[in-house]
Amino acid sequence: MKCRLHLSKNKKLTGVCAGIAESFGIDATIVRIIFVLLALIFRLPIVIVYVILWAVFPTEC
Repeated sequence: MKCRLHLSKNKKLTGVCAGIAESFGIDATIVRIIFVLLALIFRLPIVIVYVILWAVFPTEC
């Protein structure tokens, strides 16, 4: 069974945004921009969510 959400090898930092983008079939740049905008608005909670996703997502399946 293929993993739905995973860390991508197409990464800038950890592969979280690229893995989300691959799972939903969209461009990784869009997901990265959304994460940056959310980080600017919500600051610490988004950073914590990003770190949790990095720890929880499996490597590319």
